[in-house]
Amino acid sequence: MGRKTALAGWLRELDAGQIRDLLALRKDAADRRPPSLRALADELTTTASVRAAVDGLDQGCRDVLDTALRLGDEAGVEALAERLRCNGKASRAELKRALGALRARALVWPAAGRLVCSPGLRPLEDEPPRRITPAPRTPRRVPQDRGFADRAAITPATSTVDGVTRLVDLCDVELVACRGVVGLRELRRLAALLRADEGRARLWVGLAVEARLLAVDDGRLVPTVRSDAWRAESPADRLASLALAWPRLTWTPGRQRPASAEVSSADSGDRTRRGLLERYARLGADEAYEHRHEVVAELVWALPAAHGRAATEAALVEAESVGLVALGAATALGRAVLAGGVAEVAARFVPPTATTAHLRPDLTAVVGGLPSRELSAVLDLAADGTAGGWRFSGASVRRALDAGHEPDALLARLVSVAEHGVPPTLAHLVREVARQHGRITVTPVACCVRAEDPALVGEIAAHPALAQLALQPLGPTVLASAKPAAETLALLRAAGYAPTTSTADGTAVVERVPRRRVEPPPVRGATGGWRAPLTEQELAKLAAALVERERPRPKFVLPPAESQRMGAVRLLRDQSLVLRDSEVVLLAEALVSRTSVEIAVASGPRTTVKHVITPVDHAAGNLKANCAPRGEHREFPVSRIRSVRAVTGV
Repeated sequence: MGRKTALAGWLRELDAGQIRDLLALRKDAADRRPPSLRALADELTTTASVRAAVDGLDQGCRDVLDTALRLGDEAGVEALAERLRCNGKASRAELKRALGALRARALVWPAAGRLVCSPGLRPLEDEPPRRITPAPRTPRRVPQDRGFADRAAITPATSTVDGVTRLVDLCDVELVACRGVVGLRELRRLAALLRADEGRARLWVGLAVEARLLAVDDGRLVPTVRSDAWRAESPADRLASLALAWPRLTWTPGRQRPASAEVSSADSGDRTRRGLLERYARLGADEAYEHRHEVVAELVWALPAAHGRAATEAALVEAESVGLVALGAATALGRAVLAGGVAEVAARFVPPTATTAHLRPDLTAVVGGLPSRELSAVLDLAADGTAGGWRFSGASVRRALDAGHEPDALLARLVSVAEHGVPPTLAHLVREVARQHGRITVTPVACCVRAEDPALVGEIAAHPALAQLALQPLGPTVLASAKPAAETLALLRAAGYAPTTSTADGTAVVERVPRRRVEPPPVRGATGGWRAPLTEQELAKLAAALVERERPRPKFVLPPAESQRMGAVRLLRDQSLVLRDSEVVLLAEALVSRTSVEIAVASGPRTTVKHVITPVDHAAGNLKANCAPRGEHREFPVSRIRSVRAVTGV
């Protein structure tokens, strides 16, 4: 007998309550709405259903299941106890608990004094377990004011919103290579540009892709058409989008492989992140976990298929960075991600948008809060971002002039966003860079370097850092370069000069990076399942129906008289072509019960003769009867009877 047949036989031994509990634990099989217990056995043994059931086991159950699989036909309670060294009362109790959990999921069931494992299972570990892994200590809880965690989460949540915003802006002007994944070298370059560590840069890329702000197009990360609207939203709305995107990230937290723009079937990062957040959300409103390593250890034991130690610890760091967990407790934002209402609480975790900045005499700029899009555009135009804000330099100001901005217009834009005005040191820097800007031009003739000052041309030609350009004088104010215009520009700027670009006729060229927008990819799982999951009431109804279908039913036997009556009805109906069904039934009743009826018998083409008869027999298509009033015995062909009517008083 196959194991599917054995499973179906075991299911028939369960009552409706036990079947309901099984369906609740194996909802993927229940959602198929099997019509019978045999069909349920087929659903419970599919590869996908068995994998899902095993993934939901704790480490103790996995140890017992792995051992039972290795024992094969020798698997039994005593054999398991001996192999797993269950010699004490506690270990025996743990074995009993694990076997109960495996039976409840129909992964193991008893049959003929041994234990049978579900088909399709393979050993779960490379090495056989030596004993049942004990459950770790329950994480200790301590009282904590409910507002502490929310206040502590403001700084990291604000940093994440700012980081993702700067990342989206950076991808608008910088080529970020991405072929399925962001390479490790490219990720480190991004981290340096964003002034963040590698882990935070990876998280920001993942959040931006999952929130559909960035997408892969032609081998690079490009902002989507949705990113402009998101960038214009308030900081609270931007945080809400990122907080909702975090539990959906599928790449494994903490893995060295960079954040992916694609989904791999081997990744289960979304289960790790959501499981961690749900664990913290079980705390009371005024509670916190005392030690984070105890929470991680419990999750690793309770659901090892989704929680590795390194991945769970990395997920906890991510949750703290987004503002979902802080000081050992779930924040109001973290609880809202699970329960709904994120938009209502997100405003408490980020400051309002700042439209002005404090420009300091030391050529730095500080913003109190998250900068608005206009403020970021002005500061990014003429300053370089740093960990503490922005810093102005000759190179950053020259970048603004290279983009075609006049010095007066640039100072005017800085004045419009300066909280206390533009300090003299910054104004002097802009004027000094503008005085030198454009004294040298690079003309792409493959290519020429021109300047109004012959002494400056001679200085450039003799500069040791420009030797690879192989500059040759074409005149007092013109040099020929062996490199293209773009490389010549880069080397001149690296040497400390401030050249601009012009066309062959001398017209100035304003350098701008073309902006691209792509459609975001469709939301994963947006179409949903083909059928809604069963509710608790529907599970109970399905279980009762399955058990009821398997219940043996007594064979119904008609009483002899009723059986005789039905037989007579069938014969008379076949032999008469004119009698109505009610007349056939009336005649059959009279035949069985020996009662009198009035019949009309055809005696010519259009003539009938009525008789009151008491039928006594029926054979060969003829009805034998006694006729009233003298009781003479006669035979009537059934085919010639034209009507039947009940009589009384005879």
